[in-house]
Amino acid sequence: MRNKYFIFSILSTLFLLFLSGCTNQKETELTTISINTDSKYVSTFKDLNLGMLFDYNFKLNNADKSWVDLWVESYKDGQLESNSLTTLSYGQSPNKVEEGNIGFGIINSEDESFAFLYGPSVKATPIKIDKIQSGASISGWGYAIGDETVKLKLNETYVLGVYRESKGNSLRTYDLQDENEVKKMINDDHLVYLLKLKVHNK
Repeated sequence: MRNKYFIFSILSTLFLLFLSGCTNQKETELTTISINTDSKYVSTFKDLNLGMLFDYNFKLNNADKSWVDLWVESYKDGQLESNSLTTLSYGQSPNKVEEGNIGFGIINSEDESFAFLYGPSVKATPIKIDKIQSGASISGWGYAIGDETVKLKLNETYVLGVYRESKGNSLRTYDLQDENEVKKMINDDHLVYLLKLKVHNK
């Protein structure tokens, strides 16, 4: 009888540990993000020749307990500027799950450029920035993640996209998921904007 009770206790303990492990795994996989390949926002920017836009599908579990920081770092000739180009921070939603679009855009008019960020039901006011180049120098922009859905971990910073202006007449290709490659790109190019994201508990 004691043996049966002992075995039952062990099985119960193992079962509880298993459930705890599953819960912990779900809690660490707070965010999923992917490039919005069918984005109407991006299509509108292209059709109207407004500038550039990064748009992502974004899902945040435990949104009522979490905060999202989205910002753009600006580097000129290898030096980080003192303030972020633009920032957006939101969290502790009344909803358990938040799902929608997040993104970064630059509106490039004939004389001026404006940068802005947005998330599900939130947005940052567009701010005036230095005029980005369109033809006067070699420039380019691109996503830092692939076509697959990416699971983001809590308290880790991720590079989502980059805008660059070259010092010369060409742009090299870099692995934007490699920190050393990103540092080299920052030093090699004249201007670099890095779109970054971090999910955390505040």
